[in-house]
Amino acid sequence: MKRLLLIAFVLPLVLPVVAQKWQKNFDFVDECICGVSKVKKNGLYGYVDKEGKVVIPIEYNEVLTFQEGYAAVRKADKWAYLDSLGTFISEFVYQEAQSFHDGLAAAKKGGSWGFIDIKGKTAIPFEFSNARDFSEGLAAVSNKGKEMWGFIDKAGKVVIPFMYAFADEFAEGEARVIDAKTGKVYMIDSSNKKLREVKEQ
Repeated sequence: MKRLLLIAFVLPLVLPVVAQKWQKNFDFVDECICGVSKVKKNGLYGYVDKEGKVVIPIEYNEVLTFQEGYAAVRKADKWAYLDSLGTFISEFVYQEAQSFHDGLAAAKKGGSWGFIDIKGKTAIPFEFSNARDFSEGLAAVSNKGKEMWGFIDKAGKVVIPFMYAFADEFAEGEARVIDAKTGKVYMIDSSNKKLREVKEQ
């Protein structure tokens, strides 16, 4: 009985060491998401599976962590999107790229921000000066020229007017915004109702 107890105690200590042994082959290993981890070796990035086997070549200047089964990778100054099997859903045409959220990813092309879907198709036109991720069905975007922030839905319809100096993503039904006239920070709901002022600490 004592021997069995000793084995039961020692195994949990040994297994993590064995599982992590392959990580020494890389300069950096991120957490495993969607069955793969982004890694860095000799200044370049790629992805490996749970056993440390390279599944997406280590040849990119920068990569994002997988979200919803997809990630963006950069070669030189352009980004492209691929799935966890390494199949590209877009070409290297984006100046900047963000991860997928709610089935859409914000990306910058031709100097403007828009959104693509998981097929790599343009879902919302590239017409914004900035954009944040979708969350709870809405995304904060800023319009060109006036550089004011508002919110759009997944169809690209403006549901909260461009009236804020800044807008953050929604979380638990609330989003942080900065009033363009007063500079005060408020929390609003999805109907643009001011819930409360946020005091600076």
